[in-house]
Amino acid sequence: LFALHADRRRSVGSLTKIMTAVIIAESHGMDELVTIPKGIEKTSGSTMDLPPGAHFTIGDLLSALLIPSANDAAETLARFHSGSREAFVAEMNSRAQMLGLRNTSFANPSGLDDVSQWSTARDISRLASYALRSPEIRSRMSTPHMVIQSTEGEKFVLDHTHELLGKNGAVVAGKTGTTGDYRDAWFAG
Repeated sequence: LFALHADRRRSVGSLTKIMTAVIIAESHGMDELVTIPKGIEKTSGSTMDLPPGAHFTIGDLLSALLIPSANDAAETLARFHSGSREAFVAEMNSRAQMLGLRNTSFANPSGLDDVSQWSTARDISRLASYALRSPEIRSRMSTPHMVIQSTEGEKFVLDHTHELLGKNGAVVAGKTGTTGDYRDAWFAG
């Protein structure tokens, strides 16, 4: 295989959510219920406008994380899992080391640009390869669109951010990551 600058550190954008998904999928049942926390509406970047106080399954929030790349789903899952964003980020970095991702550092669960958040193409490739072994992650990264619903009955349409997914068999599973930091767009999977 050809590689060019495979070990150059870059901002990774929403590809960060692959690590968030790994931790959640390996730690929780997909039917566990999560309450959307107060203040989540202040989440910046790509969001679904998840309503505080509403209840969703882990599986539905994992879908929101991986299909439309919702930052509010990432923050909700992180807080649910660890109690705080900081504790979740510490677990992300610990897990990265366990997976041998030596050129990766996380600062938040969603991928918003931060000087302490970066990775390399080689590490993201390793992470994506590992994550795609999980049926829960792989199925969501290969779903072009779906509908999720809160237990209160509010429906949300999810459309995948990867425009080539499912078209002519070009991409069978993936996750996009766009960042304004370097004006780079990444694709994993």
